[in-house]
Amino acid sequence: MLSMERIIEIMAEQGLRITDQRKTLARLFAEAPGYLSAKDVYDYMGQKYKGLSFDTVYRNLRVMQELGVLEQIVFEEGVKFKLHCNEDHHHHHMICLQCEKTYPITFCPMQLTESPDDFQVVKHKFEVFGYCKDCREEAGQIAEEQRSKAVSGKREAQ
Repeated sequence: MLSMERIIEIMAEQGLRITDQRKTLARLFAEAPGYLSAKDVYDYMGQKYKGLSFDTVYRNLRVMQELGVLEQIVFEEGVKFKLHCNEDHHHHHMICLQCEKTYPITFCPMQLTESPDDFQVVKHKFEVFGYCKDCREEAGQIAEEQRSKAVSGKREAQ
């Protein structure tokens, strides 16, 4: 993952003014273990910067995404951001809907996609959502416990 220093360096190389707020934003994403919503970022930043607007936070997230520092993923509950991968080649992701653990997909499905002659692809995104082994096992254990309680509740009622 990118370090806080590298994130700041990328912003400076593109001519952005490096404010204390942008340093804090860089630190937040450098240290965050997973995905953050704009509201998560706003709540965190608002603790230190009173009067900070949601628009300012969102604008900075968009700028960092355009610079390639952040990736934006659309989850069922909304858009979230994560520090861009260190992968040095084009790839896509499989993302656990429970814990948000991310796995790289090392081949690009666009290679298998035919586009019409009158359509020019300029960019694409491809994410696969599901459940990792740990979350599937945890969900299975919870379901088994619920079944056991239901069965024992029926026995007691008889």
